[in-house]
Amino acid sequence: MKNYSAISEFILLGLSIDPNIQDMLFVLFLLIYLFTLMGNFLMLLVIRADSHLHMPMYFFLRQLSFLDLCHSSVTVPKMLENLLSESKTIFVESCLAQAFFVFATGGAEACLLAVMAYDRYVAITSPLLYGQVMGNQLCVGMVWGSWGLALADALINILLAVNLDYCEDQTIPHFSCELSSLFSLSCSDTSTNFTFLLCSSVLHFFGTFLMIVFSYAQIVSTILSISSTSGRGKAFSTCSSHLTTVTLFYGSGFLSYLLPTSGSPMEMMFSLQYSVVTPMLNPLIYSLQNKEVKAAMGRIFRKYLHSFM
Repeated sequence: MKNYSAISEFILLGLSIDPNIQDMLFVLFLLIYLFTLMGNFLMLLVIRADSHLHMPMYFFLRQLSFLDLCHSSVTVPKMLENLLSESKTIFVESCLAQAFFVFATGGAEACLLAVMAYDRYVAITSPLLYGQVMGNQLCVGMVWGSWGLALADALINILLAVNLDYCEDQTIPHFSCELSSLFSLSCSDTSTNFTFLLCSSVLHFFGTFLMIVFSYAQIVSTILSISSTSGRGKAFSTCSSHLTTVTLFYGSGFLSYLLPTSGSPMEMMFSLQYSVVTPMLNPLIYSLQNKEVKAAMGRIFRKYLHSFM
């Protein structure tokens, strides 16, 4: 059998090799990351501080903000470091760890979005039973279930990837480590890894997507049965923020993984969309489109302003 030299590092090519463009990209993504941190921390603070938002919908929104902080922090700091560095290297162990957390946080967010769709389904189709059905125990259980499924899924795929041997070519044409990028660098047989990744992606991401589609099919059917125009508008407005988030997350995620060429400009753009841009946009979407969140922010702002006067 052929002996392969031990590879201890990978090279992340990133977004550009032009130093001037790298400097501009560093400033751009640093600002995006700072806005992501501020927006999601603000959302966590507002929901915790305002008693009007102590409801299942906003409990799940808090979890979404926490997940967005985690998902963005897995990839962006290393990407910023590489934009200023000439070596752009990452240890194999660090690369596998990053791939694990990218998979885990992305999977947990997919599950959470499905849970939030179910929450909207219960709120619109059974409003009188909403408080009884969506109890605290069920909400906490669904969040833990989302994390448990995502972590187990990521762990199985990473444990299979740990035993792979890597060839001389150690260049990853991406700004972060993802499992699909590592398979092409391996000299080992990756058919089992690819099969597990494909099955888990289909069951996890497409499965949760089908749950969301089913929930919204029932929601639309219920909304259309409402006789008053104002009632239909009010019911739909409670779903608009979540629907926008689902479109951004699944749209860019699916397109990124369906594109055949790894490291292509289009694939890189969609990867940036769901891993960097969407975590920044989610707090804006929920604060601008949700009247209760805007009202809560106004109350907290007036309270702190009054305390300083």
